[in-house]
Amino acid sequence: MNQRLTTQDTVARLAVRVPAASRVFMRHGIDYCCGGQRRLADVCAERGLVADDLLDEITLEHPLAEGARWDERPLGELVAHIVTAHHRPLDEELPRLLAMARKVEAVHGDKDPVRLHELAVLCERLFADLAEHMKKEEAVLFPWIVAGNGRSAGGPIRVMHLEHDEVARDLRRLHELTDDFTPPAGACVTWRALWLGLEALDADLRQHMHLENNVLFPRALAAR
Repeated sequence: MNQRLTTQDTVARLAVRVPAASRVFMRHGIDYCCGGQRRLADVCAERGLVADDLLDEITLEHPLAEGARWDERPLGELVAHIVTAHHRPLDEELPRLLAMARKVEAVHGDKDPVRLHELAVLCERLFADLAEHMKKEEAVLFPWIVAGNGRSAGGPIRVMHLEHDEVARDLRRLHELTDDFTPPAGACVTWRALWLGLEALDADLRQHMHLENNVLFPRALAAR
């Protein structure tokens, strides 16, 4: 690698400098988006992991999945990437997952009534919040940033951070309700597909929020 990584780097900084690091963090359940401002050494100590081993894992992962260095690309390209790669796919995926969550509750609710009902309610609220959140970004904040006015967007960006924190809390609850996306024995095809879809959504949203929290917003606020 061109830059030496250390265990004193924050998790977010590592994910920005080496995009492949996000894969390693996901494997170990480390929050690199909304909770990414902690040093790798501290996170590993808390979780009983060896920080130097994770750095080695990141180094091995690096040439296999380098990914774009969005901290080096023009802001307009980064915004276009977020919209194309993360916003637009959710237009179809969120309604699909919600329909499956409702179907699983309706058909199998007697097997786990409390948890399946809470899951369906959580999906409905979370997905509605995400749709509204993305609409605000695309209608107001993103065009403002692309126009070069990011330094004056501190207020809206703070609101986006707060909403991302709410999404992160909902994702933690999704993990709890799905046993980390492990379908129960005897789960039907739709039930298993729902768990797989929610797991993929979780990974995508974490990368999505990482790009905004740790790359786009800091760069926009510092733009001259």
